[in-house]
Amino acid sequence: MSKILKTIYLCFVALGFTSVAIADELDEQTVKQYALEAILANPEVIMQAVEILNQREAEAKRNAANQAILSNLDVLQNDPNAPVLGNPDGDITVIEFFDYNCGYCKRAAPIISKLLETDKNVRLVYREWPILSEGSEFAARASLAAQKQGRYKEFHFKLMNLSSASEDSVLNAAKEFGYNTEQLLVDMEDPEIDQHIETSNNLSEALGFTGTPSFVIGTQAIPGLASYEGLTQIIAEERKKLQ
Repeated sequence: MSKILKTIYLCFVALGFTSVAIADELDEQTVKQYALEAILANPEVIMQAVEILNQREAEAKRNAANQAILSNLDVLQNDPNAPVLGNPDGDITVIEFFDYNCGYCKRAAPIISKLLETDKNVRLVYREWPILSEGSEFAARASLAAQKQGRYKEFHFKLMNLSSASEDSVLNAAKEFGYNTEQLLVDMEDPEIDQHIETSNNLSEALGFTGTPSFVIGTQAIPGLASYEGLTQIIAEERKKLQ
């Protein structure tokens, strides 16, 4: 029996149509007949079946992401190549995957700033994940190189305020900020920066992230832009687990 027909059968069982015989004992024509009869008698069954499938798929993705977090927890929270803001000894670690040319990441920046201002027990780990353009990678490398000059935080938010991150705009921002741009260009080629970006790619793939921003808080993965209220709620949930 085809996978699709078995799925239809399972949906009917989940929706209460338990009179159908065991799926493996049915031929395709029989299952089609049962499906047609059920749909004609209960048209709403299609939407219900779709909802069940969506819920199961979402649950499977959450479980896979949670397992990936547990498997990669140490590198997520303690990678020495990843910039750390907020309270370095905070009880909850928030990890953000971002791209400097991502409009939603730019919208997330003030939310993250507010979170750090209002919750002094949050530890923030930034994962540079430049996936949108060459300018994104140049900005990520420059930002990580700026970390060596001790001013990552300020430069990070300055780059977030650029309308577009490109080689020219990033270098101009560095000059305005008083960075030694010649040294910056040298530091951008540090193997540790290559390693940081490669690790971000590997982690995002393991977690099932497909875009920026994406967050990890405790044992929860949050793909996409999250509101301040949403982040604080998840942080509160994770704190309860520590009690």
